[in-house]
Amino acid sequence: QVPLAESGGRSVQAGGSLRLSCVGSLRNYGDSAMGWFRQAPGKEREFVASINWIGFSTTYADSVKGRFAISRDNAKNTLHLQMNSLKSEDTAMYYCAARPQLYTETSSSVMGYDDWGQGTQVTVSS
Repeated sequence: QVPLAESGGRSVQAGGSLRLSCVGSLRNYGDSAMGWFRQAPGKEREFVASINWIGFSTTYADSVKGRFAISRDNAKNTLHLQMNSLKSEDTAMYYCAARPQLYTETSSSVMGYDDWGQGTQVTVSS
């Protein structure tokens, strides 16, 4: 069973917007920080954004600050990523991830997460 399932990725023109969603199915993720990562072909997986367990604290990669917004709805066990002013360099597979149970604060490290989704593709054309 896949712990997390992403949706919302598609092709979009530069300057456009997308909203990604992630639903948890393995457990209730309300006691864990969660995050979004992305991986472009031939590159390593990189941090995009993270949010603490209750949604009051967020961190972002410098490359997306001011353009992307992470949010969560613990009642629905869901995570979102609002992406605005998209650029061609945002093209990648986007992954949702959750930290271990009771790891409540944000992390920008891939190693800080133990549950992952299978990804949703975002393609931005210029």
